[in-house]
Amino acid sequence: MEQKKIYRYEMHVHSSEVSDCAKSPAAEMVRAFAAAGYDGFVLTDHSVRGNCWMPREMPWAESIGYYRDAYLRAKEAGDAIGFTVLFGWEHHYASGKWEKVYGHGKEVLTYGITPEFLIAHPEIGDCSLEEYVALVHSVGGFVAHAHPYRARRYIDMSIPPVLAGLDGVEIYNASNSPEENLSAYRKARELGLSLVSGSDSHRTDINIGLSGLAFDRPITTNDELVAALRAKIGRPIIGGKIAETDDMIVPMIAEA
Repeated sequence: MEQKKIYRYEMHVHSSEVSDCAKSPAAEMVRAFAAAGYDGFVLTDHSVRGNCWMPREMPWAESIGYYRDAYLRAKEAGDAIGFTVLFGWEHHYASGKWEKVYGHGKEVLTYGITPEFLIAHPEIGDCSLEEYVALVHSVGGFVAHAHPYRARRYIDMSIPPVLAGLDGVEIYNASNSPEENLSAYRKARELGLSLVSGSDSHRTDINIGLSGLAFDRPITTNDELVAALRAKIGRPIIGGKIAETDDMIVPMIAEA
């Protein structure tokens, strides 16, 4: 009997063209995930307000041009090998003046948007999280909190993450501890939000193949991705293995 095809997609990837903390170009990230057996990924570079390399005084449209160019390079590399690349970004939603310590360090992964959407909304960097979510929803997008319980020196842990009102939560981040990921999973279940799993990969030799979502059908467009996320049909990939049932998730996170 022929084995049914499973389609794997990574949901949280950075590139050196934009993210100041990344080490590998977008096209190299494509080839690394394709070699690991993935069918596609969402390129989610840090937002203009987050840890990108561009000066804050750079004109908004010019800054977004770097995101578009990184995406197009990744897409070109992907198209050449049958690998899907979708555009997204990781939005830093701290309020107030941007500081090099990155404010309180809270971020949301954003799916179903385009560079053109960002260019049309230069006010997005100064929106409250509620306003940001409403703006993304106005174009059919999807917002999931990235690594909500990550404890790092650049994150103000006295300020809790805001998850209520979002669409999903990254319940497994390959760079987080099991305890941080378990806290995210429990909160996602409490709020009934969609589950997202991501590598948070910044280079081709770390966290490749450990995370993402598995689907029984290909995902090739923003609309297909958002519909699948809202329908909660993606199965989390945790530590390189697919959680086929919900009761597998907690032990898999604990062991990863």
